[in-house]
Amino acid sequence: MEFLTTLFRMKIFLRSAARSTVLGALCLLLVSGMAAAAEPLEYAVKAAFIYNFAKFVEWPKESSSKEGSFVIGILGRDPFGGALQQTVSGKTIRERKITVKQFSRIEDAIGSDILFISTSEKEGVAQILRRLDGAPVLTISDLGRFSEQGGMIEFVIDHDRVRFAINPGASAQAGLKPSSQLLKLARIITGPGKAKE
Repeated sequence: MEFLTTLFRMKIFLRSAARSTVLGALCLLLVSGMAAAAEPLEYAVKAAFIYNFAKFVEWPKESSSKEGSFVIGILGRDPFGGALQQTVSGKTIRERKITVKQFSRIEDAIGSDILFISTSEKEGVAQILRRLDGAPVLTISDLGRFSEQGGMIEFVIDHDRVRFAINPGASAQAGLKPSSQLLKLARIITGPGKAKE
């Protein structure tokens, strides 16, 4: 509730094209005047983004139809301080209840639908991504150059705001398809060292 109150108090500028409720919420998060130095708020915003990413990415049919919870995993140190759990509490994705799980080993996290890779895993990120190669797991991180290394979504701080980059090639290799609406809001990574706004 405190997070929502904080967002409503901020000056929000929504693009006229963002008319749908869910896309509007994603745009609201994208343009919110969030100070990067305020780490608890920063990760509350990132938690809300992660939940909304799940609505704008299409998983392969065999993955989308699997039974059990929709798992959002955190690999390594949890920077969210309970914000991610609070954001998804009681919510579902494709009629599956969302569960947040923390992992210390990539081998245990492969069954996740979304995997946030913490900065504590910086030294092993290349190996982690190789281990996930081809698995229908949406990889997200705020590690620098994450998307250029083959990660799918990378959080970046731009002018004290949380924004994100997407590597569509990496998601396509895993059979995941970000919507065109989501891609319009992202910085697109087209290859190592190349990006377009």
